[in-house]
Amino acid sequence: MSVKMKINNVSKIFGPKPKSAIPLVEQGKSKDDILAETGNTVGVYNANLDIEEGELFVIMGLSGSGKSTLIRCLNLLNKPTTGAIEVDGEDVVKFKGEKLKHYRQKKIAMVFQHFGLFSHRTVLGNVEYGLEIRGVPTEERRKVARENLESVGLKGWEDKYPDELSGGMQQRVGLARALANDPDILLMDEPFSALDPLIRREMQLELLDLQERLQKTIIFITHDINEAFKIGDRVAVMKDGKVVQTGTPESILEEPANDYISEFIKDIDRSKIIQAENVMIKPNAVVSLKDGLNVAVREMEANGLSSVFVTDRSRKLQGIVTIDDAIQGIKEKRSLEDVMVKQVESVTKEAYLEEIIPKAVETKYPIAVVNDEERLEGIILRVHVLSSLISEDG
Repeated sequence: MSVKMKINNVSKIFGPKPKSAIPLVEQGKSKDDILAETGNTVGVYNANLDIEEGELFVIMGLSGSGKSTLIRCLNLLNKPTTGAIEVDGEDVVKFKGEKLKHYRQKKIAMVFQHFGLFSHRTVLGNVEYGLEIRGVPTEERRKVARENLESVGLKGWEDKYPDELSGGMQQRVGLARALANDPDILLMDEPFSALDPLIRREMQLELLDLQERLQKTIIFITHDINEAFKIGDRVAVMKDGKVVQTGTPESILEEPANDYISEFIKDIDRSKIIQAENVMIKPNAVVSLKDGLNVAVREMEANGLSSVFVTDRSRKLQGIVTIDDAIQGIKEKRSLEDVMVKQVESVTKEAYLEEIIPKAVETKYPIAVVNDEERLEGIILRVHVLSSLISEDG
């Protein structure tokens, strides 16, 4: 992937003489001490991030960590005190006038926490608003608005008003409005935090589905570590205006940068973070339908297994055969297809452990990991599921 946005040494200080606070931060003084001494508030200090094209990048932290201040620097609602923000190689901090207007209208869009909808406009009117102020002709902008409403699951709701919609539906309208401008970069500032837990989970999954289709560069802000690790390709954790650690959810779980990160992830629900691809093993021991039961027995003996998956010539999953059934089948002169179990639990690589656990509990066989064409890609044993839920410190 190529870098879409490069954040270089960005600081944002609020107050009468913002640059005077920077040496004090460098000396290690706290935000409270700097405020008392200078009257300046440190929002963000020396942030450095590379965000790749098509990435769903999450910035997370507790209240006061600087995450919302940073995201507002990215569309220049907050102009950085120091530093550069390069988008496609251009430093947008230097943009003024028409160039800044074009950047905000075409390159970048924002979805807000509290929806920001116009109560006096219909759903369609809200979605087409950005196109309307750009002077896009009525028919064209309404066509685009309808297409984006359909993409977020709101086809048929065009003539309703915001107060006739649920919170989740209102947030979908806000998302459709941002997408209508076809931005390269989508900023999402805690967009689901005002929703109840069930709707929030639904919106998280819908965002992942939407991202799979659109492949936008999305920068998502949240204070919820479970949400961050569930949806983020990579995550940056902030504390006191500084970026403390950046990495994939798995890498942060495996190698926390310091005690703060360790404490932060201590109570995380790992079942909602870890996916099948993180715990599966490669299916090295596999037999084909064309093979006989004797081949299946030799394969199990050679690999110390009590069962082996069966595939066809294209490695499409057909079933599983156990050592006991194979030996009995040899005695009865039956075929591999006759004795194999055809109803096998399977998941995709993207499945989370919370989906896999019930399958692991109920089945007496390993779980197959397959792709969209049902080709076997991995194997999950019950022990893999259990061990992955236990953090290193127990």
